[in-house]
Amino acid sequence: MSSKELTLNQRMNTAKESPLFFKVFMLVGAGLLLDSSDVYMASNINSTIVANKFATISQGSLFLSSGFLGLFIGSIISGYLGDYLGRRKTFQWNLLLFGAATFLAAFSPNIYFLIAMRFISAIGLGAEVVTGFAMISEFAPVKNRGRWSGSASVFANLGAPFGFLLSTILITNFGWRSMFIALGTFAILLSFLRRHLPESPRWLMIHNREAEAKAIIQKLEQNGYYDHQAIKTDDSAKASRSRGLFIAIIAVSATLLCQYMFTSWVPTLLLGKGLNIVHSMWFATLMMTGAPLGAMIGMLLVDKIGRKRTIVPGFILTAIAGICYAFQSTNAGILINGFILTMIMYLSMASTISVYAPELFPTSFRFRGTGYANGVAKLLTTLSPYIVLWLMTSFGQTTLFTVIAAIALIAALVVGLFGPETKRATIG
Repeated sequence: MSSKELTLNQRMNTAKESPLFFKVFMLVGAGLLLDSSDVYMASNINSTIVANKFATISQGSLFLSSGFLGLFIGSIISGYLGDYLGRRKTFQWNLLLFGAATFLAAFSPNIYFLIAMRFISAIGLGAEVVTGFAMISEFAPVKNRGRWSGSASVFANLGAPFGFLLSTILITNFGWRSMFIALGTFAILLSFLRRHLPESPRWLMIHNREAEAKAIIQKLEQNGYYDHQAIKTDDSAKASRSRGLFIAIIAVSATLLCQYMFTSWVPTLLLGKGLNIVHSMWFATLMMTGAPLGAMIGMLLVDKIGRKRTIVPGFILTAIAGICYAFQSTNAGILINGFILTMIMYLSMASTISVYAPELFPTSFRFRGTGYANGVAKLLTTLSPYIVLWLMTSFGQTTLFTVIAAIALIAALVVGLFGPETKRATIG
């Protein structure tokens, strides 16, 4: 690496937050909010099209499954495009693809056309998480990288209430097609606003386009620099591709599996504890308020105490809280412990998926690495409903939480033993 390139890297690592950085952050955050809103509204649309006889129950399941498959494919494809064609192009196409297919879905003449559009839109949606968090990681100053990546996760977790509220209002008053029109229009407009986003200077530097990188870095330097001495440049924070991929796949998969196996089944689990359907829905809603709080705590901790000191205890606490929840029998105990468990799980999501995973890879492999990790995790979560159903029917709810605890402890062990500490480390 030339001295000139090192200088550009140092400038990129220490440039204070500028108007250009805030522009990148807000446009990424809006995309992540849209991403999570769509995921949560899919179940509402599915129940509506089944109730309206637009689809049978089995066709509705295919509608949901096509979305999961699209998310998996989008995660993998975006990794290759991002690393080979550039961050900006990938970031542009994924949202445009999602918006166009979602908008067309509103005019579906039958369920099969709707399923096809759902699959295509989900490919764009699956790319959003990979591109979004990786973009923040590459543009943020090293000193506050964890805080900004975690803040993006908070944006994403606001999608749950936003998606539920928007779908309730639109579907109730205007029908399920209005939801596709609203989301598709919003995605296309956001894609239009993104057209002037800069390419990642880190990607430009590794492709020997230093003049372009320098021009963008000059705009990022508008508010000056942080202390260069606070940046860690030793090899202890580096991981080989295979090691980083192993750690990322385990950590991301464990995070999503634990979260999905619990939160997606909360109403069913509460019914099993003797609550009626109305109470279970209210309990589930109250528990989910722990999600943005957990993401905010994770955002604050990763730069204060470090990535591993946040992630490893987070997994251990997930295991403990999961086992404790399994043995709750009172309403107060169920609600309080469920809230705590939800909060801890989303703390892990904010620190692991949005912050740690992109930092495990060099710039040349970052999009593919995070794409592979997210792709494997999404494939496993697609299979998890069948595993959960089998566990609960064959062995009862307690076994489910034992499995969740085991998954969390394995991830804690892997990150604790093999994961590098990337706090304030360069990500070259």
